[in-house]
Amino acid sequence: MTTTSTASPLVRRAGEVPVSGPPELLDRFLVQSSDSGGSVTLIEHRLDPGVLAAPIHRHSREDEISLVLAGRMGVLSDDDTVFALAGDVVFKPRGHWHTFWNAGDEQLRLLELITPGGLEELFHRLGDPAADYDPETLPALVAVYGCEVDFAATMPLVELHGLRF
Repeated sequence: MTTTSTASPLVRRAGEVPVSGPPELLDRFLVQSSDSGGSVTLIEHRLDPGVLAAPIHRHSREDEISLVLAGRMGVLSDDDTVFALAGDVVFKPRGHWHTFWNAGDEQLRLLELITPGGLEELFHRLGDPAADYDPETLPALVAVYGCEVDFAATMPLVELHGLRF
């Protein structure tokens, strides 16, 4: 039996969307797990040129689908690097090491559909201006959400593409 927490269509006005993160890596939470009975999360990510969204990581619980709205998205999945442009869709299945970055000269905007929902709680925590996570403390935090991070693999990617992280 599937339940949802909203009895009617949800309309979240542009000015009412919860936002977190610094201006160069902004997350807009369009549909949260609490809106969908836990089934899905929809986030708009906005990344400035050369910004890496996250260290190389993998989730044990969620699949992610990215729809590029504007810009050029670089994606690392396991050992493969691909690039996506506006209108392209990228599927990042659970259990695979991955990350993404703005590989272009303009702001990257993408919609990220995460299923099941719930991982946005981690994004809220990481986007808190008072948060001070580093390679020593981040692994324990992400483990609570069924995730792992690989900083050793991330730094060569940062250097190869001249990314900010």
